[in-house]
Amino acid sequence: MIEDLQHQIMKLKKEKNACIVAHHYQTEDIQQIADFVGDSLALSKIAKQIKEDMIIFCGVKFMAETAKILSPHKKVILPVMEAGCPMADMVTPEQLRLVKKQYPHAEVVCYVNSSAEVKAESDICCTSSNAVSVINHLDAKQILFVPDQHLGAYAASQVKDKDIILWQGYCIVHHQLREEQLLHIKEKYPNAPILVHPECRPHIVRHADFVGSTAQIIDKARSIEQKQIIIGTERGVLYTLKKQNPHKEFILLSERLTCQNMKKTTLEHVRNALVNETHVVDVDENIRQKANRALERMISL
Repeated sequence: MIEDLQHQIMKLKKEKNACIVAHHYQTEDIQQIADFVGDSLALSKIAKQIKEDMIIFCGVKFMAETAKILSPHKKVILPVMEAGCPMADMVTPEQLRLVKKQYPHAEVVCYVNSSAEVKAESDICCTSSNAVSVINHLDAKQILFVPDQHLGAYAASQVKDKDIILWQGYCIVHHQLREEQLLHIKEKYPNAPILVHPECRPHIVRHADFVGSTAQIIDKARSIEQKQIIIGTERGVLYTLKKQNPHKEFILLSERLTCQNMKKTTLEHVRNALVNETHVVDVDENIRQKANRALERMISL
C-alpha cells in the first residue's frame, strides 16, 4: 500500500511539474518521496530556486507561508491545512503591536516559526541556527524576541550588551523535556554526547554537549566519533540520522518527542494535493511584502 501510494505520487509530481519538500519532522514515508528534506527556512529557500511551478510543502502552515512569501508567483500547497504550529499561535499581530508600543526603541527579532502577519510586524527574522548572529548584527541595544522564550533565552546567553525581552511562547514538544529525564538518560549512557535543540528549556540546554538547529544536529552527529548519541529534538530527525550514520545508535531524550501537527500529513494527503491542487496557501500582498522584508534582511546577512 505504501509503495503503491509512493509510486502514484512520483508519477503525479512529474505530470504536474511539482516539487515536494518535506521537513525533517515528517514521517519516514513522506521524507522518502520528497525531492528535498530540510528545515523550514532551507526548504523555503530551495522552493524559491527550483524551476517547478508547484510546491507541495509537507510541514506546517507557517512553513508553507514562508515559501509563498519568498516565491509569490509559485503555487504553494499545504497537504493538510489543519497542520499548524502551537508556538506560532502564541503570538498574534495585534498582541505584538501592543507590546511594541511599550518598547518603542526595541527592534523586533522574529523566529521564522511564526505567522506571515507576525513576520510583517517584525524588523528581522531569524532561525534557530542564526538567532545569535542576527542579534549581534543589530545596532539596537534592546531586542524584543518573539515568540520562543527558550530560543530567545539561549541567544541572550550568547550575546553581550543587549537587553533581550522575551515573548512567553514555546514549542510544546521541546518544552516538555524535564531535567530528571535527561539525568536518567545520561546516567544510562554516560559516554554518549547530548545534542539538543535550543527550543528546549534552559535547564536542558545547560546539560547539552551541543546546542543547534535540526540541520546543525544532523551535521554534528556525522562528525562525532562516539557510536551512541543522545538526541533532544523531534523524533522525525532520526530517519536522516540513521540513514547517514548506519553504524551509530541514536537515543531520544524522551519517547514523547513527537510533533502531532507534523505527523498529520500522510501519503494520501500528498496524493490528493497533487490530484486536486487544493489547500493552496495565499498571503495578502501587503502582508507578504512586509514579511518578505524581514526575511530578506535576515537572508542578506
